[in-house]
Amino acid sequence: MDPITLGIIVAVALIILMAIGTPIAFALGGVSLLALLYDRGLSELVYFGETFFDRIAEFGFVAIPMFILMGAAVASSPTGRDLYRSLDLWMGRLPGGLAVSNIGACTIFSALSGSSPATCAAIGKMGIPEMRSRGYPDGVAAGCIAAGGTLGILIPPSVTMIIYGISTETSIGRLFMAGIIPGFMLAGLFMIWTMIACRLEGGYNNPMAQTAERMKENIKANVDTNLKALVRVVPFLLVIAGILFALYGGVATPSEAAGVGAFLCVALAVLIYRMWKVGPIKLIMRDSLRESVMIMLVIATAEVFAYALSSMFITQTIAAAISDLDVNRWVLMGIINLFLLVAGFFLPPVAVIVMTAPILLPIILAANFDPYWFAVILTINLEIGLITPPVGLNLFIIKGIAPDISLRDILMGSLPYALCMVLGILLLCVFPGIALWLPNLIMG
Repeated sequence: MDPITLGIIVAVALIILMAIGTPIAFALGGVSLLALLYDRGLSELVYFGETFFDRIAEFGFVAIPMFILMGAAVASSPTGRDLYRSLDLWMGRLPGGLAVSNIGACTIFSALSGSSPATCAAIGKMGIPEMRSRGYPDGVAAGCIAAGGTLGILIPPSVTMIIYGISTETSIGRLFMAGIIPGFMLAGLFMIWTMIACRLEGGYNNPMAQTAERMKENIKANVDTNLKALVRVVPFLLVIAGILFALYGGVATPSEAAGVGAFLCVALAVLIYRMWKVGPIKLIMRDSLRESVMIMLVIATAEVFAYALSSMFITQTIAAAISDLDVNRWVLMGIINLFLLVAGFFLPPVAVIVMTAPILLPIILAANFDPYWFAVILTINLEIGLITPPVGLNLFIIKGIAPDISLRDILMGSLPYALCMVLGILLLCVFPGIALWLPNLIMG
């Protein structure tokens, strides 16, 4: 059987397994095992096990559970609440200021947690009820949180960037730097659209409409509480700054920096928020263990899947077909973006990166594109997948937080933010320096 036909059969089998609710890791592993047995026979079972365990035994992957532990410590503490209060004080005077402050809180919290689901859950639990109580439309309230949560996989420290760096053997420190400015650019685009949407929709309690005396009374009443909340957040921000400095300055490896950061964040959560009891610590460890095992299992089975495709020459055939396309390199980039966008609709970011990054990197380099710039493009494509069906993880998290908001309203409120991400990709294509200026400035 030719590689293209085999590839179609494998893809259809994978889609069917995921459509019936099979977990991603088991779907990848099951299809890979059957494909290897068909192509090579029982002898391939030895290589199945070796490939599975050898991949996750790499030292660089130690950084992943450590960063997850760091994010869990932040997510399980009231840090999100304090961020929310502080930003509401300073940004509440803007049109649609409460929604804008929620995006700001998501931006900072995503840098602290590195997790899109954690950001959505932590900020959404406070932000969505508060926005709805002030008259904000359901679509705006749900959409800004769903979109703000996607920034967790772009703004460093990002687990997806670590996986991309290990998969493509590129510098994780440079990848982190490449994601900073694009991350804040997307946050700015989200804020601009939020203010426009609030102007168009109307019906929200705009603090600008209050009298000057009333506003002064509100600020005076809340300033002490909110400043104290901000002070409690600062130590966590300093930990993130220290981690980035250690990585950029070559002081520590990503695994070492992640280990120190995890310890400090857990210690700060215990000391600042008085989380002395066993229950909160157990919750942090449980959440970290669950997410770490899930990600590592997806990485291991995705590696086996990639090995199966390679052994049947499916990967090489697809890569050669793409490389042989007699098209302009930007048309090629458009095709790759469309492929990543569709893949993000059905697969989690970790699986897409592990399976596609090693295949696409040679094509990207041959077309004279920068691999660090492409990492940002890839990540934004995967962010779009987090707020679009059929998977749309952030949509379902928002639905769990506010079950009385229809999924249609959540989706319609999120789609304009997906278009903002498309605009961000276009801006990066026209001005690649948005991603490359900072890493080139610091690291040369």
